[in-house]
Amino acid sequence: MSKKGYWMAMIDVRDPEGYKQYIEANAAAFAKYGAKFPVRAGRYANPEGPTGNRHVLVEFESYDRAIECYESPEYREALKYRLAASTGHFVIVEGA
Repeated sequence: MSKKGYWMAMIDVRDPEGYKQYIEANAAAFAKYGAKFPVRAGRYANPEGPTGNRHVLVEFESYDRAIECYESPEYREALKYRLAASTGHFVIVEGA
């Protein structure tokens, strides 16, 4: 059995309307690749310094599936909106 894959993002949204376009556009990729959202925004504390104003953890059935989603044409189209509307830190990791 393969380990799950995760997208971890700490984002600073500077254009909320533009970011809404990203959320609408990424739905197709996330549905196609079976994304689940253990964390999608919500309350947060950042006791060790700034981490952005939006935090997301996206779970995939495998690390390979997480990479495939990121590299998909559907997500690459949505990504344009995120990059235009926000800055942040993003990583794809293998986990339990």
